[in-house]
Amino acid sequence: MTEELTPAEAYAAARRRAAEEATALAPFRALYDFDLDPFQIEACQALEAGKGVLVAAPTGSGKTIVGEFAVHLALEQGRKCFYTTPIKALSNQKYADLVKRYGADRVGLLTGDNSVNSEAPVVVMTTEVLRNMLYAGSQSLRGLGYVVMDEVHYLSDRFRGAVWEEVIIHLPDSVTLVSLSATVSNAEEFGDWLDTVRGDTEVIVSESRPVPLWQHVLAGRRIYDLFEEETDHGGRGSGRREVNPDLVRLARMENSRPMGGRDRRRGREADRERERRQRSRIWTPGRPEVIERLDAEGLLPAITFIFSRAGCEAAVQQCLYAGLRLNDEEGRARVREIVEERTASIPTEDLHVLGYYEWLEGLERGIAAHHAGMLPTFKEVVEELFVRGLVKAVFATETLALGINMPARSVVLEKLVKWNGEQHADITPGEYTQLTGRAGRRGIDVEGHAVVLWQRGMDPGHLAGLAGTRTYPLRSSFKPSYNMAVNLVDQFGRHRSRELLETSFAQFQADRSVVGISRQVQRNEEGLDGYREGMTCHLGDFEEYARLRRELKERETELAKQGAAQRRVAAATSLERLKPGDVIHVPTGKFAGLALVLDPGLPAGRANGHRGFEHQDGPRPLVLTAERQVKRLASIDFPVPVEPLERMRIPKSFNPRSPQSRRDLASALRTKAGHIAPERHRKQRSAAADDREIARLRTALRAHPCHGCDEREDHARWAERYHRLQRDTRQLERRIEGRTNTIARTFDRIVALLTEMDYLRADEVTEHGKRLARLYGELDLLASECLRDGVWEGLNPAELAACVSALVYESRQADDAVAPKLPSGRAKAALGEMVRIWGRLDALEEEFRINQAEGVGQREPDLGFAWAAYQWASDKGLDEVLREAEMPAGDFVRWCKQVIDVLGQIAAAAPRENSTVAKNARKAVDALLRGVVAYSSVG
Repeated sequence: MTEELTPAEAYAAARRRAAEEATALAPFRALYDFDLDPFQIEACQALEAGKGVLVAAPTGSGKTIVGEFAVHLALEQGRKCFYTTPIKALSNQKYADLVKRYGADRVGLLTGDNSVNSEAPVVVMTTEVLRNMLYAGSQSLRGLGYVVMDEVHYLSDRFRGAVWEEVIIHLPDSVTLVSLSATVSNAEEFGDWLDTVRGDTEVIVSESRPVPLWQHVLAGRRIYDLFEEETDHGGRGSGRREVNPDLVRLARMENSRPMGGRDRRRGREADRERERRQRSRIWTPGRPEVIERLDAEGLLPAITFIFSRAGCEAAVQQCLYAGLRLNDEEGRARVREIVEERTASIPTEDLHVLGYYEWLEGLERGIAAHHAGMLPTFKEVVEELFVRGLVKAVFATETLALGINMPARSVVLEKLVKWNGEQHADITPGEYTQLTGRAGRRGIDVEGHAVVLWQRGMDPGHLAGLAGTRTYPLRSSFKPSYNMAVNLVDQFGRHRSRELLETSFAQFQADRSVVGISRQVQRNEEGLDGYREGMTCHLGDFEEYARLRRELKERETELAKQGAAQRRVAAATSLERLKPGDVIHVPTGKFAGLALVLDPGLPAGRANGHRGFEHQDGPRPLVLTAERQVKRLASIDFPVPVEPLERMRIPKSFNPRSPQSRRDLASALRTKAGHIAPERHRKQRSAAADDREIARLRTALRAHPCHGCDEREDHARWAERYHRLQRDTRQLERRIEGRTNTIARTFDRIVALLTEMDYLRADEVTEHGKRLARLYGELDLLASECLRDGVWEGLNPAELAACVSALVYESRQADDAVAPKLPSGRAKAALGEMVRIWGRLDALEEEFRINQAEGVGQREPDLGFAWAAYQWASDKGLDEVLREAEMPAGDFVRWCKQVIDVLGQIAAAAPRENSTVAKNARKAVDALLRGVVAYSSVG
């Protein structure tokens, strides 16, 4: 029963309602058929009050509503709103949403390859497009009131993250910024930076999931809850959750299986029986089995994350072979109807090449893959069918987690390890949060489910740590580039540009970390004062005495290391002289004693004519011991040089795997050399005994006044502590020095190099620099130098496409892969010249201390896509091009789009007079933009 309001309370409530109805938020809220969450209302109110906002909230929580309110405000105020996204797929999706609400005449789209109604009051675009507009001083920026940066946590991306910071720093002060981020643990720090560079910014953090998430482990036939009591599944509670004891028992059972003695038959049989019993409860179910189990539990639709494209495709095939059908006849017919409508523009002859019929068979059954290697059109169809409920099981790589609006009831993780480009590494709490954030559809599901498949060696505690850590820190990846440098100097001059770069989030974070280190330095200096007092000696300068002791110890250690190294070299040299048939005495180790050399085991390239077993870490002779064992020894078994005692002939019939052969040869070995006593290795005189420096230091120590102090060792202990703390303090001071003004110092080095190459003259940007300012990309300076040197003059469009591909393409294969096929003639010569120019730039970068490892500088051009680009631009068929390129259609389309993008930049930057490059670049764009490349709306 509601309480009666007093007249005063009723009047106050009526005043509040009237005030709310007078705001822009009231009619905006009426556009939705659900109530806004408190965090959405708070952010919208801050926006209407004229503040910028940073909204950090979990995936699927509806933070984009705040971005849509910025659109609403811009239209109401007669101003423009730019809505930026990190990927073209998101731009297309958001464009479609806004067109549905506001009409096609009021909404535009600008991506690398699409331009629709670009002067509309609301324009959706990729972040790079806005960055380029800011540097070019585009007229489209006039009247801009709001910029929405969706998925702003992308600024952590080490390849593209700098673009977000460039936009935030360079947007006019009159523009209100709306930053939408996943839940990050340092949102306040990011908000403080935004406050510094953009003015008054409200930070709104929501950690509540709109749909609670339950965590599970699927082991064998059973789905276990990860936590004993899921009281904190929404991430709201602060109570500590206990791991389900049943899971802990399973892990203990699996890990407690004894390895067993090798000769105990009963032990082995017991192990096998125990394992059989165990595996009746614990195993990793197959992919079709997992989908069937989820279907039976009512947990579909589901996205299963597999960190491999091939794994995603194989999963679909496994489900098809298992006879899995998730759609009824009506669903199958609807799928076919939608697919045929969406793919009508694809030429019939290309369908077979693209694997269309196998793909359609999976879709009709409600099963699909989703990864970057797929044709963009195919990916879009999968997304649409999944949202419509016609595809119920999707096997996807982690790229699906990046913002695409494709929520599911359940998310399955096959493994908690993925390849990060360099090694197999555990997924981070941030990645786990991003992946499982897809589970639970707002307005459809009461709860979402994250299911991890049981794997051998799984640690439930580790999984609980991933699931319990909801947030991850936002780390800047901002680095100055050549293009950025010339654009900044052109607009602001060198001094102002330097100051602007020092306002970056990267420098903000570096400076904040310096504050903590500085405090530690101050504490250390106070500690040093105390230690200095403790080592004070009334007889003399104990700091000087301690230094002499330290120098003596360091010299003795150095000589000992040199002696050990010399002994190792002597031992290795003696091993290199061994030949098959040498009888030796192994001095130490498990196999010490008489041995016959079967193979000297020399390192690669030093086989002395023997085709022995090759090792990189020194000789590793294979020997037969007097006890009939054949073993490969290591350098550790030979601390001293070894000399042959005798020679023996090894029978050609000798088989090291035959016990009889070993027995016979070992018997002959004992007969031949068993009576020979090994020569005892004499210990050499220590180098320290004859070292003049050691003698000098010992004399100085004995002569020092403090040497006779009764408390000498007590003072020495304080002196040692003083020295250690002083060394640590100096390291901290070096770290402070390294972090202060780091961005500006890198900018200075880039400017120095560009000045050397005549791109800049003080605050003036030369003609070459103006050309570089129009070239965006990782190899901007290389592209500019190719234009400058006329490398691409005289190339036809297909040849130019091949050369430009080297500026964008990065192979997924290892560096030692086979040399790529290249077009012959002028294109091959031009590609060779591009590599030579890169070599010259690489040497210059080394001279100016521009470090590629830090993300600055020019990587080597990759020629791996040149032949495919050349073939496609030469009007070859898709089947032939994909077969020769050995590349999935999606990758092929994506690289073509990137080549087209750079060709467009080159057409704009190339000289207008006495040059064919601009004209041929435009022709190359037309030649590439056909077939699958032309009808793929996503890049």
